[in-house]
Amino acid sequence: MALVTVLDADRQFLPGQIGLPDHMAEAREMSLSHSLSQHVVEDGQLLMVSDLRADPRMRDNRAVRDLGAVAFAGVPLTDSEGQVLGTLAVMDREPRVWTRSEVALLTELGEVCSSELRLRIAREVADEARRHAESAHDQLTLLSELTEALSATLDVDEALGRLGRMVAGRLSDWCFVALAESARSVRHASVAHRDPAYEKEAGELNLLAPTARKEIRSMIAAVQRTAMPIRRDLADPATLPLLIADPRIADLVARLGFGSFLIAPITAPVGRRTAGVLMLVNGPERGPFGEAEERTAAEIGRRAGLAIDNSRLYGRQRRVAEVLQQSMLPDLPHIPGIELHAKYLPAQVGAAVGGDWYDAFVQPDGSVMLAVGDVAGHDIEAAATMGQVRNLVRGDAYGRDDDPGPLLTQLDRALHGLAVPAAATAVLARLRREDDDYSLTFANAGHPPPVLLRPDGEVEVWWESPEPLLGLMPGDPRSTHRRRIPPGSTLLLYTDGLVEHPAQLIDDGIGRIRAVLRNNPTVPAADLCSRLIETATRRDDDIALLVIRLL
Repeated sequence: MALVTVLDADRQFLPGQIGLPDHMAEAREMSLSHSLSQHVVEDGQLLMVSDLRADPRMRDNRAVRDLGAVAFAGVPLTDSEGQVLGTLAVMDREPRVWTRSEVALLTELGEVCSSELRLRIAREVADEARRHAESAHDQLTLLSELTEALSATLDVDEALGRLGRMVAGRLSDWCFVALAESARSVRHASVAHRDPAYEKEAGELNLLAPTARKEIRSMIAAVQRTAMPIRRDLADPATLPLLIADPRIADLVARLGFGSFLIAPITAPVGRRTAGVLMLVNGPERGPFGEAEERTAAEIGRRAGLAIDNSRLYGRQRRVAEVLQQSMLPDLPHIPGIELHAKYLPAQVGAAVGGDWYDAFVQPDGSVMLAVGDVAGHDIEAAATMGQVRNLVRGDAYGRDDDPGPLLTQLDRALHGLAVPAAATAVLARLRREDDDYSLTFANAGHPPPVLLRPDGEVEVWWESPEPLLGLMPGDPRSTHRRRIPPGSTLLLYTDGLVEHPAQLIDDGIGRIRAVLRNNPTVPAADLCSRLIETATRRDDDIALLVIRLL
């Protein structure tokens, strides 16, 4: 039996299950009297029991009597804050000693379930916010839309620019957003006006605003002292030259309209540091701001601060991950008669990098080993695991004349025996020069098929019977496939980020790269890589590709 569970105070819900009695499976829930998973939730960690009947804490659970459960293993499912909400659990009807590989697989699948759970929660929270905003005041609608706009980009300048464009006209006639990195530096300054007739003045103030460092720091210091927005219901344009040193800026502010203003802090949640200000300004015709606008402006400042913190955190993580990833990607060898070119691109969203890799190295006998693979995951851990898998491929294959199929079979055994927590797809190939042609042998572990452009312009896609991913469980020996390749051919190995899309068949993506190869038979390999990457219809997965041109 296997269960995905979510627990509340008195029930265990079953988003997924197999092997339960029909009445429980149909109800999609059970009482805690039958819940072994409650102990995983209480402990907050992996729980393995070989024989429940011998466990004092669990032997009286009704699952033992009514379901025949004897052995149990469960891993916690957590939300984004680490709170345990449920489990991924398996049960057996006879005593069982859970192996290290089974525990590793269960743990990895638990991470997948947790990611899906977090995504469902995030979607539900966003949907609930939208539903509430649709029936609430216009200012609540603005907050909801603003949250989505800020979360849709991790670029600080773009996020604050969106903020200004959304606020102008809905909370104020115009607004000014500023972010200061230090006393001497303005990180961002932008102006947005609700009326297109003032586009010229707003554009000029955009250009000049970063020079008003003293005034921006003064506003930040003022809201930092009060820890709340500053509101002035009556503002006299005649005082602007006293407040702003640059007469050009003072003149532009007066022309845009200066009857009342509200300054709210942009506060980073970490350390409660005031990083910038949101200044809302109304001309005399619109009238002063009220308490509702003040509360909304303060909330906008908090959400903008969260977006800024997220952007900085993402930037640091992305940089660390990219450096790690690039440090583990090899320099390609220079081989007479063979041109090699590779490219790796991190995803443009999410955790930035993942487990995609490429490799090529020359064997002592002169043959060339070629590899492209993809370790499951999109984070630093996936990149680190990728390095282990790639090094195992190199270390196991170097100096041996085995075919790629046996080499991948041995790699499966090594991943299992060394408890490397990896599930990966890969193509491993050996290329040899034979007389006037090349011979190539390859093995494919659940990976997209190699594609060959022949000298006559024909494009071959090397589909073979699917074989399992690496690192799950050692199974049957893996197959080796053989091809003859004439000089003048171009071989392409790549990862799924180049061709896959949730709304399309993989054949569509492969059709696009076939067209690129057919239409660009003579372009340099570096340019060919760029044109292939341009065919990717989305960039939420990383891409690795290896082009082998046989001269």
